[in-house]
Amino acid sequence: MITFELNGKTVKADVSGDTPLLWVVRDHFKLKGTKFGCGMGLCGACSMMVDGASTRTCVLPVAAVANKKITTIEGVGNPEMLSTLQQAWVEASVPQCGYCQSGQLISATALLKSNPSPSSDEIDQAMSGNICRCGTYPRIKKAIQTAAFKQGFAQQASQQADQQSSPNGGVNIFEPASTTKEDMA
Repeated sequence: MITFELNGKTVKADVSGDTPLLWVVRDHFKLKGTKFGCGMGLCGACSMMVDGASTRTCVLPVAAVANKKITTIEGVGNPEMLSTLQQAWVEASVPQCGYCQSGQLISATALLKSNPSPSSDEIDQAMSGNICRCGTYPRIKKAIQTAAFKQGFAQQASQQADQQSSPNGGVNIFEPASTTKEDMA
């Protein structure tokens, strides 16, 4: 019996430990959003987040994820409440055939969680292992950049709201004030 967290819920799988995580999630837990592509961990269609990192699950034995947090595309958002990235994906008209989209979104989500403001090169590097047969790479990149901008804007607005509601006018009394040589002259 292998126990892990799947989209925020603790689950147990009574399967052989060498069964690929992809098949456990699809066949035992009936979450069909993550796709089987190449079967060799090369195309990215099978990507899920394992403890926040985009991971190819068609070659990952389920025993390797014991006591870890797994997030599938179903755990990223839903039709009623899309994530910022999913909204940007739709706005940029990224999907064509759609087959690679769950893996692309998982890799992009993991990127933005670890680096909320990635450069163009960082996006290319993070997404390089995900193959899109339809060639929508420019739109994928645009959607990631849009989501990063929107998330940054939302975070900035939230911080400004926190500062305005702070009793000390937004000054963090637990951090030393920055002082320059000019201030001391």
